[in-house]
Amino acid sequence: MNDFGMGGDDFEQMYQEVILEASKHPHGREHFAVDLAQETAGAQTGETVVRASHEYCTPGESHQFNPTCGDEATIHVEISDSEPHAIERLVWDGHGCSISQASLSIMVDLVEGKTVDDAMELEQLFHRLMESRGKGLDNEDDEERLEDAIVFQGASKYPMRIKCALLGWEGLKDAVARALVANKS
Repeated sequence: MNDFGMGGDDFEQMYQEVILEASKHPHGREHFAVDLAQETAGAQTGETVVRASHEYCTPGESHQFNPTCGDEATIHVEISDSEPHAIERLVWDGHGCSISQASLSIMVDLVEGKTVDDAMELEQLFHRLMESRGKGLDNEDDEERLEDAIVFQGASKYPMRIKCALLGWEGLKDAVARALVANKS
């Protein structure tokens, strides 16, 4: 585990502070979905409603639900129509624990404005971080690319928290895939 020049207790304190701040003041959160606590069966079966605010973008949307803890989120992404495709807009709506909400917030800061390829590389790095079981990544450059998302290294020690941290990232991957398919239509 890379302690970034801090003792274990200091890193744990930073982890808690960043997650609490990001969950209290989430970036990219907008209220656009139906009340998620009472959402219709359509969202549970994978149907989505896509909308775009930019005419030069293709939207994609994904609803994610963690049945273990009840966290849910709808992730809306708009991908530029021109190559290389870039994430022009990324917003989400949902509810859940501080880890899922903070992960969504930090994900928005990390990938909005990036190319789809760069965003998917960051998703893979974050997934590897979550598989590390608290050890972190082997490559310091990869850890730096994750910016504030590296604080979830602490969450990766606990399997139940991993699912919470990955909720938004799985939604991002699905929403981007939907937008790219729609773009080719």
